[in-house]
Amino acid sequence: MTATILDGKAVARTVLEETSERVAQLNDQGKQVALATVLVGDDPASHTYVRSKRNRAKEVGIESIHHELPGDLTQEQVVDVLRDLNADDGVDGILLQLPLPAGLDGEAATMHIDPGKDVDGLHPTNLGMIVLDKPRLAPCTPSGCMRILEHYDIPVRGANVVVVGRSFLVGRPLALLLASRGADATVTIAHSRTRDLADVTRRADIVVAAVGRPEMITADHVRPGATVIDVGINRSEEGNLVGDVAFDEVAEVAGAITPVPGGVGPMTVAMLMRNTTIAAEGRLLAAVT
Repeated sequence: MTATILDGKAVARTVLEETSERVAQLNDQGKQVALATVLVGDDPASHTYVRSKRNRAKEVGIESIHHELPGDLTQEQVVDVLRDLNADDGVDGILLQLPLPAGLDGEAATMHIDPGKDVDGLHPTNLGMIVLDKPRLAPCTPSGCMRILEHYDIPVRGANVVVVGRSFLVGRPLALLLASRGADATVTIAHSRTRDLADVTRRADIVVAAVGRPEMITADHVRPGATVIDVGINRSEEGNLVGDVAFDEVAEVAGAITPVPGGVGPMTVAMLMRNTTIAAEGRLLAAVT
């Protein structure tokens, strides 16, 4: 292996330490930061993810307010819970765990979350602020990718970056963040239907794989010395956790690479805690002005 491993767990620890300090400062001003998690149904993976988020909240001093709802609720009943949390002055951030059970529309439900409490950064208002080069509560996974690049001093300004994946959760907002003023990368958005994908990605200084297909990006897709950020989380046929990148072979070519697990994944939760604190700071400022 020749590539430098970009350890997301280490970067996440730094973010959590910074967040803990900000939470303590808010506490000194009489403000208890609170995150409300809303879990609908009994999907085991969702339960695991929410448990991890609640544990991280406790770790940094954020109060966790959990709402566990049956999977047979109607869309309107889910929205009613979100509206109640919007109106609750004791709640700074709201996280609706996605995906919702079959028959419920998670995207439509998310639009009912107060943008100032939308710590997942998925409300159209918050996505629009990225377009305006004024991100505040940006989506957690793209923000985590940016923080990894910053932490390891990976040059972004002027770099050619290919983001493989065009979802509103990761690919599109990350491309906007990379191309924003201050980051100044030249960004191409590719996807699974891009013609001659390997030819496109081999031109990149940084390749971000966020397409949701196990080990789709191989050594043939990567220019020697390039940085590879693997956002994917998939199960192989053998049941192993793998990314969108064929790690072993790409690590022989790339200059730096994130592993799966232990790369982008821990950053998503850490940036969620950071967003919750930013939301609390904004609410405290609004209350005193």
